[in-house]
This record gives sequence, C-alpha cells and structure tokens, in this order.
Amino acid sequence: MDSGYGVQRRAGGGSPAVGASQRRRKMPPRAADFKLQVIIIGSRGVGKTSLMERFTDDTFCEACKSTVGVDFKIKTVELRGKKIRLQIWDTAGQERFNSITSAYYRGAKGIVLVYDITKQETYDDLPKWMKMIDKYASEDAELLLVGNKLDCESDRIISRQQAERFASRISGMRFCEASAKDNFNVDEIFLKLVDDILSKMPLEVPIRELSNSVLSLQPEPDIPPEFPPPRMRCC
Repeated sequence: MDSGYGVQRRAGGGSPAVGASQRRRKMPPRAADFKLQVIIIGSRGVGKTSLMERFTDDTFCEACKSTVGVDFKIKTVELRGKKIRLQIWDTAGQERFNSITSAYYRGAKGIVLVYDITKQETYDDLPKWMKMIDKYASEDAELLLVGNKLDCESDRIISRQQAERFASRISGMRFCEASAKDNFNVDEIFLKLVDDILSKMPLEVPIRELSNSVLSLQPEPDIPPEFPPPRMRCC
C-alpha cells in the first residue's frame, strides 16, 4: 500500500475519551421565589394587549386583533435578589365576554384598569368597569388606573387632571399614563409593581403564601394649564 495514503491513528485507536471534567451538564433553571398574578381590564381598543406584549416580549403591533375571552403572558424578572414569575392576564373588552372574564377577577388582588386618552367613550366606561370590580373582585384588591396612548398627545381628549380626579374618588386607586407604542412607562409600571410587593412581603415567604398586589403610585401634582404637559414617569 502506498504510504502516501496512510493515515496515522492516535495511540490506542478510536476517538479520544472525554474526561469527566470536560463534560458540561446543563443545570435546571432555578425555580421562582415568588409568583404574582395581575389582571388587565378596560374597554375594547385601549391597548391592554399592547401593554402586556410590550412588557413581556418588547413588541408592538399597530393592528392587533381584539382579544377573544382571555389571554395571558408570563415573564420572569429578578429584583432584590429574588426570581419573580409574573403571570399577566389580558381580558377582552367586549361585553359579550363578561361572563368569561368575570371569573378572573375573583382571585386577583392586582387589577390594572386601562383607558385610551384619545377616546372619550373609554373613559366614560370606567364606572362600568368599577362595577365589575366591586361585584367580582376581592375587597382587598389593589387598583391601578392607566391612561394609555400617550404617544397620541396631539389627539388627547381626556386630561391628566380628569383621570387623577377619578382615581382620587376611589379608595386605594393610583394613576399613571403610558405609551405601549413608544414603550414609555411600561416597564416602570410592572417592575415597580414587583418591587412594591417585595418591599411589603417577607422575602422568605413561600410562593403559595404570597399575596398578589399592584403598583402603588403616589399622586403627581397638577400641571398648570398654561404650560404644555411633559411626559411624567410614574415611578
């Protein structure tokens, strides 16, 4: 046989053994320390799905289809050295789905009520949504009112002061404006929500004992009408 075609083999033949130190075994992901459920409600087209998807996936769809019944997303975040599993429920705004979505109020202690700052009817519907909360939600549910579509400031119909007055009439309700399209105040709402809960809960409490909560925002001062309203961070 021509030596030019010879192939040298490693001593001992066969493929080299892989040492135990070279093997890398994938470790299972660390379980969440806390689990939090939040429900988002409001009239059709106010941007509930957009807020949820902007936070969980950092995406925005200009022509989102209306939610049918209930949808949800899960996102895990880490704060204060703890791993938090957020389960965010997005509910349909149409009345024909009320019998389905009402079931999700009962166990929720965090409720985000959304309206569109450019559509009067979505603001006028807020008392209707409050009746749903009073009827189905727990008495200790914490409430957050969000005026969405701050990116459409030039088309604004509902002033910040109007919404602040509405929130002030409801015990425990806080208020914030946001834009899912511009990703303004979206992360701040949810991350401050988690931090707010952790600040009130013993960090060693097991998941099953964690009470759900929602962001507690301090009311912000009114903007004098003669000055253009700047975008305010909620947290």
